[in-house]
Amino acid sequence: MNGQTRDVKRVLILGAGVMQLPALHWARRQGWEVYVADGNPSAPGAELADHFVPVDLTDIEGMVAAAGKIHEDEKLNGVFTAGTDFSYTVARVATALQLPGIEPEVALNASNKDRMRKVFAAEGVPSPLFAKLPPGAEVDAALEKLELPVVVKPVDNMGARGIRRVDSLKEYQNAVGQARRFSRSGLVIVEEYIKGQEFSIDALVLGDEVVCTGIADRHIYFPPYFIEMGHTMPTNCDENALAAVKDVFIHAVHALGIRNGAAKGDVKWDGRRAVIGEVAARLSGGYMSGWTYPYSSGVELTGNALQLAVGLQPQTLEPTRDWVSAERAFISIPGIVDSIENSEQSRSIKWIEEMFIRVSPGDKVDFPTNNVEKSGNFISAAPDRDSAVDAAEAACRTVFVRLQTNHVVTRRFLFQQKESWIPDAFTVENRENKRVLAAMPDYIDRRHSYEQLSSPKEPSIALCALPNPAAESSKDWHGQSFDEAWHKVLKQSRVELAEQEKHADIVVGAILWIAFLRGGIQGAVWLLESIRQAVLLSQPIEIVFTEPNIDASKEVF
Repeated sequence: MNGQTRDVKRVLILGAGVMQLPALHWARRQGWEVYVADGNPSAPGAELADHFVPVDLTDIEGMVAAAGKIHEDEKLNGVFTAGTDFSYTVARVATALQLPGIEPEVALNASNKDRMRKVFAAEGVPSPLFAKLPPGAEVDAALEKLELPVVVKPVDNMGARGIRRVDSLKEYQNAVGQARRFSRSGLVIVEEYIKGQEFSIDALVLGDEVVCTGIADRHIYFPPYFIEMGHTMPTNCDENALAAVKDVFIHAVHALGIRNGAAKGDVKWDGRRAVIGEVAARLSGGYMSGWTYPYSSGVELTGNALQLAVGLQPQTLEPTRDWVSAERAFISIPGIVDSIENSEQSRSIKWIEEMFIRVSPGDKVDFPTNNVEKSGNFISAAPDRDSAVDAAEAACRTVFVRLQTNHVVTRRFLFQQKESWIPDAFTVENRENKRVLAAMPDYIDRRHSYEQLSSPKEPSIALCALPNPAAESSKDWHGQSFDEAWHKVLKQSRVELAEQEKHADIVVGAILWIAFLRGGIQGAVWLLESIRQAVLLSQPIEIVFTEPNIDASKEVF
């Protein structure tokens, strides 16, 4: 550690959320005096602050005033954020207090997508063609300049909130309305859709030099939305594509005028050219700058960026190791969380370094339409790519989000309201499995009529099996095989197979497979536990499933 970093500095960090934790920990390790501003005093980083500043980060003038009062009393050395969309607020504070940082105009151009696109167009930076839709504008106006498919997005949000691809006029108006709800200004942009591989880049900008400090492969799923199910650091793309991606990113940073600060970019490679998605004047969120890059390279990128923020030169940015770090997310079907299970088992998998559980019992969960709605993340680090990726994906398959039984939201997802964009967890392709499933009764009582199945004891349940689950090749959203998932259902639900259990209270047939195919392990376990609850509460089983529309579901088999 050089002598500069031992100097006591006073830094104001905007945000006390998970993405700011690396900055808070690093500053505390240096012995700096840390002020943290956030509107939520219960945010996870609040307790790491020497001084907590209770200001809503959307209140720019309030933040400038609060920082001014601190500076007047204690003399701040810098202001900083990472993983938030408040780089403009940081720039306003830095300018007002004459602290190191970029100009507010530059930060605004790097956070407002409309202004950013105009800068890129003027400076010749390859980026999508676009049109803006101010509040109240005719939504069809943008399509006079663009052809479908297009991407609709709010100009001033992050985490893919309100962003979706539009392939038809029928979808377009609804997408614009949704984007406006996520826009603080009400301004929406519509831009051409660019196919191709996606990358995230972090960089520190030292004067006119842009030092790219990490390039990761992004793994995007569930169109028409853009859900990042993880990233892998570093990228393994070919050298020509990598050079083009870096060149266009550096061009974009210079065009925006970012100097002596941090920059984060999203770039696409369509097979022949690199195209800028966006650039922000800060370090990335999404566990990249604070976790996967340090794990893969040995470089504390956040610490180097903090040094820039207080007017110091960064330490060496030369990597000290050549590892791979993979971040992967796990998601849930709609419902209310009952419990999170097997998390410690997931955490103990070899090469897993970090676990972030983002939901708690009682929380409402949905199939994600943006990157805020995921249920949790695992981060691995290993000497080789396969080990890192396999560990992170295995951890996501191991953790289990159990949902509250007999909830209408889960029932609708499994049996009634089928959103066409959400892929089924599994499909049945084997001919013999199809034949057996098509002939299988919905659910069968072995011993009683349904009205009599209201015993105070927990009912025993058996399942009608398919003849050859191992023959199915489909995998669920986390890469889990059909056969592996089926055996987990048997284990999680404490059930037997119908041909093995001759005295079960209830034998469940095709309705179980409908829940399994649509909702995976979660769906099947939810159904079986809902049946048990109905019996224990002396409720007719029929009320658990309101017109499940089984026949329509069977059309796919």
